Amino acid sequence: MKGPQRSGRLSHALYFATAVLALAPATVRSQTLAGSPANATSTRIGTPVSLDDAVKLAESQSEAVSIARAGVMRSEGQRLQARSQYFPQISATGTYTRTLKSQYSSFGGSKTDTTTTTKVVSPAPPCDAYLKDATASTADRLAGLELSSRCSLGLNPFASLSSLPFGQANQYNLGLSVSQSLFTGGRTNALNEAAAASQRSSAIELTAQRAQIILDVTQAYYDAALADRLVAITDASFTQTQNVLQQVQLNKNVGNVSQFELLRAQVTRDNQRPQVIQRRSDREVAYLRLKQLLNIPLEQPITLTTSIEDTSGLPSGIQLTGLKVTSFEAPDTVASDRAAVRQAGEAVVTQQQQLRVARAERLPSLSVISQYGGVAYPAGGLPGRNDFRANWTVGIATSIPIFTGGRLRGDEMVAQANLAESRARLQQVREFASLDAHVAINALNEAASAWEASRGTAEQATQAYSIAEVRYNEGISTQLELNDSRILLEQSNVNRAQAARNLQIARMKLALLANLPLQSGTSAQTSAAQTQTQQQSIQQQSAQQQSAQQQTTQAQQGTVANQQIPPGL
Repeated sequence: MKGPQRSGRLSHALYFATAVLALAPATVRSQTLAGSPANATSTRIGTPVSLDDAVKLAESQSEAVSIARAGVMRSEGQRLQARSQYFPQISATGTYTRTLKSQYSSFGGSKTDTTTTTKVVSPAPPCDAYLKDATASTADRLAGLELSSRCSLGLNPFASLSSLPFGQANQYNLGLSVSQSLFTGGRTNALNEAAAASQRSSAIELTAQRAQIILDVTQAYYDAALADRLVAITDASFTQTQNVLQQVQLNKNVGNVSQFELLRAQVTRDNQRPQVIQRRSDREVAYLRLKQLLNIPLEQPITLTTSIEDTSGLPSGIQLTGLKVTSFEAPDTVASDRAAVRQAGEAVVTQQQQLRVARAERLPSLSVISQYGGVAYPAGGLPGRNDFRANWTVGIATSIPIFTGGRLRGDEMVAQANLAESRARLQQVREFASLDAHVAINALNEAASAWEASRGTAEQATQAYSIAEVRYNEGISTQLELNDSRILLEQSNVNRAQAARNLQIARMKLALLANLPLQSGTSAQTSAAQTQTQQQSIQQQSAQQQSAQQQTTQAQQGTVANQQIPPGL
């Protein structure tokens, strides 16, 4: 009797379940909206962004790339500074001096008070007009000589000093100086070679930063896509537990299941809530990180259009950046081609040239200098062209270090130490590059294997859950078995999405490997610091040489007039 009664009760329960489940979609939807941890932000509507769009936008908006471009400009300026020492240095000066009071103002006696003394007016120039020829009488000739003398002296015995600089009210001084280095002991050549190496290093740094921002954006994009997929998986799992709770509630109402089964279903459903909340929060953070890299306002919603499982090829946007991109199937893993290794090689070249500069300091320097100056002391206003008096000098200047208190020896020791350090860093970076390449290849192989393994697992888990659901609906399995199948299905879907994300990033890294900074230790930071040190050293050496030239010129000529996130994305 128990068998037929059980069958009858089961049929009766299924009858009521069929009737009620007709309204189940609306019921489940309303309860999901009301009871779900996040009120339906699963539908994301915003600006569509593909991976190609993200790569191109980030490459043009990245602050790190802008900093690297500034470094390239700086190194180009330093190269021009170093090259300028091959050419003559020409400078012009001009001064105007107004004398308000001079010690020579009363030279020749005090001024006569014009209110009490009648001043004798001198004859008007030209003074030669008063001179008489030989046919004139002696008296006329003497009178002419007197008038000419009074005209030229203006009754002032010191009138002939008026064209001299002593105490003149207006003074104009114009100058032009030229200097040309003839021999510097090789310092100029070494500085130019060092500047060229620094410029090449800066160009490599720019390429490395562009490649790094592309990899960062790719990772952030697929992290956001993975977060979307995980939210969808978690929502689907929550909906499944909600449906199970609905069925158990119906069975409980007709007396087919116990209160314990209902409590189990409720606890299972409620245990899904924290996971749904966590997945949604992780998605918001991932989207905020992506927006930050793309310089998109954090409040602006976006929609990702590139599927995380689209493994057909690399995004075409990488090609538009002008980087050297290889196939991830045949990547360029040669250590000497890595950006960090090439930068370290340029650092060695720079330090070699700095050692040449330090050694050249012991040798004399030779330069030719010339200065042309014009001076005028007009009585008033602006001077005329004929008022200027010229002074033009040409000379050869030399500087020979005799005793420097050990400074030259110290400079040479510092340069030798820097060269030895740069060579050691080159070897260290080369070893890191080889290790980094093997790690990247291993990561790709691991991701590819996980991706292939997850394909069959996800399909099998889907079939297993379908069977478990039918078995539970027919009353031949327990709720525990159904929950186990649901958990396995959810885990397999998560593993497949994670494997797809890892595969995409591993492929991108191998494609950009030659241009990427090293990911091991502090090697990438070391290479950037080396570039900055090279540029500072070149700039200091160039400034020192220019200062030495100026000092030599002055000695020869005297004084010459220098991550976070949320909203509905």
